[in-house]
Amino acid sequence: MAAPSLEVIATQLESPNLRDRMIALASLRHISADDAVPLIKKVLDDESLQLRSMAIFALGIKKTPECYSILVKILETDPDYGIRADAAGALGYLEDNRALEVLSRAFYEDTDWLVRFSAAVSLGNIKDPRAHDILIQALNSEEIVIQQAAISALGEIRDINSVTHILRFAQSEDWLVRQRLAEALGNLPTPKSVSALKYLEKDSHKNVAEAARISLQRLEETNNLS
Repeated sequence: MAAPSLEVIATQLESPNLRDRMIALASLRHISADDAVPLIKKVLDDESLQLRSMAIFALGIKKTPECYSILVKILETDPDYGIRADAAGALGYLEDNRALEVLSRAFYEDTDWLVRFSAAVSLGNIKDPRAHDILIQALNSEEIVIQQAAISALGEIRDINSVTHILRFAQSEDWLVRQRLAEALGNLPTPKSVSALKYLEKDSHKNVAEAARISLQRLEETNNLS
C-alpha cells in the first residue's frame, strides 16, 4: 500500500476526527524531516494533549534547524507540565549542546518533578560534560526517579569524577536505582567502578546482577582495547 501524499496528510491533519489526525501524524515517520516539520507544526496547538505530545516527540526525531527553537519555546512557556516534559525529552533527542542551559534552567526552576526528570534524562542524551554540577545536585533529589535519571545521565556523559558521588547508591533500597548504577558504572572505567560492580554482581535482584555482569564485561573489553 502506497504511503499517503503530503497533500492527503495535510488535509487529514485538519480533520475534526482525532483518530484521523493521529493517523496522519504517525504517517509522517516515512516523510523527510524538511517535509514533515511544517506539517507537524499544524498540530502543535491541537486541542488533544495526546496529539500534541506525539507532535513534540516527532520534532525530536525529525531534526531541522527550527526544531530546537520550537521545543525551547514550548518548554519555557507551555502551561501543561506534561507538554513541557515532552519538550524537554525531545530536546535530548536533538542532541544539541545549546540545550544544556535551557535544560538546566528547567531542572532548577520548573515546579513539576516530571519536567525535572525529563530534563535530567536529556542532559545525559546530549552528552555534554558541563552537565556535571547539575546532575550531581540531582542525585540529592527527593524523587527517586530523578536520582535514577541523574545516575544514568552521569554514565551517559562518561563523568569519571562522578563515581565517588554515585557509589553511595550501591545499597539503595530501590533495585532500579541499583540497576541504573550498575549500568552507569559500565561507562566509567575506574578501580572503584570495578569493585562496586563486583559487589552488585552478587545483588539479590537478578536485573541488577545482570546489569553489573554486562558492565564488568564492557569495562574489561575497554581495558583490553586501551
